[in-house]
Formats: sequence, structure tokens, C-alpha cells
Amino acid sequence: MRGAFAPIFNLEARYWGMIIGGLQKLTLLDFPGCVACTVFTVGCNLRCPFCHNPDLVFNPPEDMRISEDEFFAFLGKRKGLLDGVAITGGEPLLHSDIGEFIAKIKSMGFKVKLDTNGTFPDRLEKILAEGNVDYVAIDIKNTFEKYAGTVGIEGFDTSLIKRSIKVLQDSGVAHEFRTTVVSPLHKAEDFGKIAKQVEGSENYFLQSFVDSGNLLNGEGLSEMPHEELEKALENAKKIIPQSKIRGEA
Repeated sequence: MRGAFAPIFNLEARYWGMIIGGLQKLTLLDFPGCVACTVFTVGCNLRCPFCHNPDLVFNPPEDMRISEDEFFAFLGKRKGLLDGVAITGGEPLLHSDIGEFIAKIKSMGFKVKLDTNGTFPDRLEKILAEGNVDYVAIDIKNTFEKYAGTVGIEGFDTSLIKRSIKVLQDSGVAHEFRTTVVSPLHKAEDFGKIAKQVEGSENYFLQSFVDSGNLLNGEGLSEMPHEELEKALENAKKIIPQSKIRGEA
């Protein structure tokens, strides 16, 4: 696929609300400090070969989807039991009505966490200004020089990512940056550069790749050996001392 904004189906021209491709009813991991649920939106403008949600990247069958009414009915029954909602994908900011969706969740008394790949800085800035998001996580896929190959988009425009980083850092909203570490796409020496790209933020996480067996294009990909992963962390810590490997103390 060529071009970063060529979705398989038209998310901007629909009239039936958010396209929800899944719901995890309880998570203690996806939203730091919160008992939450995770809602998965459909569609992504990137083609990362290590993506473990390929059914959400493309147009999933109707029986995989959840209606907005069903989702909000679920939330209504979880008031007082859940603290928040983590919104992930796919890429949630592909959806033109994501701001309204977030506002409705917030109006029900839930905190909101948003996951994004950083390719929609204008939409991200607008949502942050509306004040309905409590926490944002941006996936930083690689060094800017290696971004195109990592996201599977020839000629990818990294200025979008750079703008999103600045928008988020300037917003005052709690946030994190994170990188899924995949061999051979990443080398330990890359992580000083990657951390430098988000320098000034407190939370930077390295996440070890796990082959779920259901990847977009996982041929030749593997988990980085732990010794090399530790070296990657050491390099990141030279720029962001609080850097961590997710799942480790």
C-alpha cells in the first residue's frame, strides 16, 4: 500500500457512529492506575508488519462489531465498578467523530485514555483542548530514519509524528510514549535516538514484541533477545532516565 492515508474503507463518510471492533470488559493493565475496560476501534492507516490486531486494520465482518448503543449500555451498567475507558485500535483518530465519542464517555463519569499512532496531530490537538482525555499513549515506532519500513508505508511523512509529540508534550495531559521492540526492525543502538525524539517526557516504555500467531505480516520477526533489550533500555535511559521495559519493575 502506498500513501499513509489510504484506508481500506471510508471512515469519514459513514453516518452510523463509531465502528467498534471489540470490547475487553475488564483490564488492570491498559490504563495506568485505573480499573478499566478497553474498546477497540476499527481501521488503521498504517501497515506495521508486527501488528497483532490485523482484523481491526481492515474491515472486519459484522459479527465482530459492537454497536455504540451496546457499548454505552455496557458502560451504564459499570458505573461505580470501572474507573475508566481505554480507547485503542486500529487507530482511533481515523474516526471523525472520536471527539464526540470521548465526550460521551466522559459525561458518564469515566476517565478516558487514548492510544494513537500519532499520525493525526490536528485531531489530537483538538481533542486535548476539549479537556475530556485524562491520559494519552503514543506509539513511537522507530527512529525517524527507519519509520517508513517499520510502519509499512513507503515515503511516510514523519513530520506528522513530530507534531503529535510536541502537541502532547505541550498539552499538560498525562501521557506516555512507547515502542514495541521487534527484531530485526530495531537494534539496541536505536533507542538513544528514539528516546531523543521524545526527550522531555517522563514516561517512555519499551514493550517486548510477542508473536501472537495472528500478525499482519510477521515473517522473519521475533522478540529481541533480553540481553540486547537491556542494552536498548540503557541507551534510552541516557536521554530519559525514567525509561522502563513494560512489565518489569
